[in-house]
Amino acid sequence: MKSTKTQRINARVQLVSTGFFRRLIPVLIWMVMPLSLFAQKTTLNGVVVDSKNEAIIGANIMVKGTTTGTVTDIDGKFSIDANAKDILVFSYLGMNTVEQTVGTSKNLRVVLTEDSKALDEVVVVGYGSVKKKDLTTAVSSVSTKDISERPIISAAAAIQGKAAGVTVIQPSGEPGAGMVVRVRGNTSITASNDPLYVVDGVPMSEINFLSPNDIESMQILKDASSAAIYGSRASNGVVLITTKLGSKGEAKISFNAHAGVTQVVKQMQSLNTTQYKALMDEIGAVTLPDGLTDQTDWFKETYRTGVTQDYQLSISNATDKMKYFVSGGYTDEKGVIPVAYYKRYNLRANLENQIRSWFKLNTNLAYSDYTDNGIISGTGSNRAGVILSVINTPTYAPIWNPAIPTQYYDNFYGAQVTSPVENMSRTANNQTNNNRFIGSVSGEISFSKDLKFKSTGSLDRVYYNSTSFLDPVATSYGRSQYGAASDNRSLSSILVFDNVVTYDAKIDKHSFSLMGGTSFTGSTWNQSYMSASHFRNSDIMTLNAGNKIDPGSGTSASDWSIMSYLGRMTYNYDSKYLFTANFRADGSSKLDPNHRWGYFPSASAAWRMSSEDFMKGIEWIDDLKIRGGWGQTGNQSGIGDYAYLQRYNINRIDWWITGNTNAVPGLSLANMKNSDLTWETTSQSNIGIDLSVLKSRVNLTVDAYYKYTTNLLMDVPLPSTSLFSSLTRNEGEMSNRGIEFTLNTKNMTGKFQWETDFNMSFNRNRVEKLNLQQTYYFGQTSMGENMVIMKPGLPLGVFFGYISKGVDPETGNLLYQTKNGDSSSPQLSDRTIIGDPNPKFTYGLTNNLSYKGFSLNLFFQGSYGNDIYNVSRMETEGMYDAKNQSITVLDRWERPGMITYMPRATQEKVNLLSSSRFVEDGSYLRLKTLTLSYNFKGGLFKKWNITRFQPYLTAQNLLTLTKYKGFDPEVNQYGGNATVQGVDYGTYPQSKSYVVGINVEF
Repeated sequence: MKSTKTQRINARVQLVSTGFFRRLIPVLIWMVMPLSLFAQKTTLNGVVVDSKNEAIIGANIMVKGTTTGTVTDIDGKFSIDANAKDILVFSYLGMNTVEQTVGTSKNLRVVLTEDSKALDEVVVVGYGSVKKKDLTTAVSSVSTKDISERPIISAAAAIQGKAAGVTVIQPSGEPGAGMVVRVRGNTSITASNDPLYVVDGVPMSEINFLSPNDIESMQILKDASSAAIYGSRASNGVVLITTKLGSKGEAKISFNAHAGVTQVVKQMQSLNTTQYKALMDEIGAVTLPDGLTDQTDWFKETYRTGVTQDYQLSISNATDKMKYFVSGGYTDEKGVIPVAYYKRYNLRANLENQIRSWFKLNTNLAYSDYTDNGIISGTGSNRAGVILSVINTPTYAPIWNPAIPTQYYDNFYGAQVTSPVENMSRTANNQTNNNRFIGSVSGEISFSKDLKFKSTGSLDRVYYNSTSFLDPVATSYGRSQYGAASDNRSLSSILVFDNVVTYDAKIDKHSFSLMGGTSFTGSTWNQSYMSASHFRNSDIMTLNAGNKIDPGSGTSASDWSIMSYLGRMTYNYDSKYLFTANFRADGSSKLDPNHRWGYFPSASAAWRMSSEDFMKGIEWIDDLKIRGGWGQTGNQSGIGDYAYLQRYNINRIDWWITGNTNAVPGLSLANMKNSDLTWETTSQSNIGIDLSVLKSRVNLTVDAYYKYTTNLLMDVPLPSTSLFSSLTRNEGEMSNRGIEFTLNTKNMTGKFQWETDFNMSFNRNRVEKLNLQQTYYFGQTSMGENMVIMKPGLPLGVFFGYISKGVDPETGNLLYQTKNGDSSSPQLSDRTIIGDPNPKFTYGLTNNLSYKGFSLNLFFQGSYGNDIYNVSRMETEGMYDAKNQSITVLDRWERPGMITYMPRATQEKVNLLSSSRFVEDGSYLRLKTLTLSYNFKGGLFKKWNITRFQPYLTAQNLLTLTKYKGFDPEVNQYGGNATVQGVDYGTYPQSKSYVVGINVEF
């Protein structure tokens, strides 16, 4: 009979060799057997207490290098089998970990002391750092510990759902599509609403080049008192990113890889040929012959299973004098639509060298090469939209023209239809490539331990090249243009030069810090653009094969610069009373010399109530701090480099034509000069509470804020009688107010650990004042109507139109609410607010569960109370022309007295007014990622010095709960546009993905 020990071993082998691990790494089953199981063991008893000699319940005791362990009982006692040479690791949340060799002891008494690391954690702030416990401002730290287990391509995606007050959406599922990040709402109309990203001290507007695996820490400066140190570029918040450096010990090699498949989340079904012919007979748009049959499933011809691959390798180490981190990676994402892809190569080298005791040198170099190819989408025109044409193309049509096999089929009996396959081919040879180099060098001189000077120079250079080629034979549009090609190139260089002096002093319980410096930013940009047509064939796709060069080809260039002076003072009394003041002055070349300088002050204070004598008896409160602050920040991003100047158009003259011998290029006014253009300024007040209880098992942060923006920068439309279409000016005022909650709990500790992070954000946006004009309209439906209104008293982006009251059973027309009752013929004055794309609140929930080597991560993210304008339905349910429709139109009205929600089919377009019929609830709850991993330890892994061998499985966008009828509720065809939000207009759909990955460190 087998021994109990042997049975346990065999049972373990059977468990590990089944399911996921058997499929993934069968050759490693025996490697993970802890060899110590075969050694002689004795039973060891003991007790774990704290510094006050009180028993610690649920303390974790592990035999180091194995998965053998136990937890203490209600009296703090434990019992464990171990060898004399084994090392026991004692740990408990909020306590310092203790290691102790077993030796000959039979009973152990272990004392764990409080760990203050959580509060002593250093948080990066503008031009410096501060202990987390001493923060006086609203700063969110984004956890990066699970980045290597999430198949994210964009560094911005690491923020989504992770920080209160920060909204991140991916408005399109297209590979390489940028994320839209908003910190505490939109604060501008025409100027940029994107936050400022500062990567290793280098300011920038986007971070697509950055590999998420290179990130060490991310902090988001949300209120003005934290962000004002960046002055004119900080009105939309600041995202501070620090990339990795080596740590002391043996050199570490890390390899992270994942590969997976992506699938479109849902399918929209269209009418078959029989159903389509019946609809056409009803509308009278085209006359179809008898005998047509279904030939093509356009959904299958358009969508495929996408493939994603990502490989990242890094080497790092550190000594007393030097730290380094070198990494490289390759990312390849093939979309669910064949012509859509994204590729990125990234290289990074970070070096920190203590040249002398008084001089430290830092170098950060990064290079990336990323390429993508978008698809034609986002318009109501079937001829230009891949997504919509999947439904709008009749199923009787083949892909290729039987009479001319080199041409796509285009005989739709007079209907203006283009198949999705033809639409895809129109962009198949398009490509956009970016080569980006970012380098910074800084030297820090320590005159004493308290007085330091740091000088930093950085360069951010981007070479952009976008090419296109339209086949002159295969597509009908290409034939009409005789083929077409374009080549656009630009080179952008941004140079930043910072000089900062810091002085720190401490006298007894009083701590002071002073910082002052200058910052110069200069940018140059140049572009060349050329296009050609009249190609004989597609053998040569470059412009030199075209027989006609577009006369609009040319070059352009511009530059801008900002000069800044900055300063900060902090005071800290025993970490109990805290005060911070910032000031920055910025001068921008984009603004008139008389209004060029902006001044941005801020101040904040905090009171650590838990340090007061009257709180000493409340031992369950670890930390309680009240914060408050006010500040101003500026904005001039998004307006032209010469926005305030008078500019001219150059009109070319054909001087070689007879009679024009002495002609010279003419000039015409290009804009209306505005010498009064000045800074857009946002003032923000913030009050917050930080609470930590039960030995840091529960941590709560609450912030309330009020933001008010004045001198809104805006391109104001001018009357048609004016010489110019618009004028850039300071037009109005806008407010944002909100409240944010962040809750972290350690629900269970010991062998089984469970940690939860939850955040929720409420924001209310409102346009307060407009000067030149009181009402503006934006965005257009496929019928040409404006669907968005902006005026004082309303939030940005609200939808405008008629209120639909359903289908008239007698006529089949939609009824609209009017001042005189319901009618199918409303007046313009009957239009009103029909929806709001701004959510009532957004939220994120992360649960991390672990048991021994197993880890399970569930990340939920969602939005509630936002509306989506589904313009796509005008094209898939409109029933006004010869385009095919979705199967929902089978419920259309067909006879008097019929009760239905779908109006009649007619070419009159009476049912296609901008109305609440097309506005839907966009609320959703999404299981964004689910990750199961196992970290192998002990056995041969320990012998081979493999400190981490962690395979994992991840499902992304696995489950979405929503009432939205479109592909996906996380959508906006207009990207990051502040005035038009939440619009679905043939937008590339989000995908569901399944990924297998592995993380290895040795």
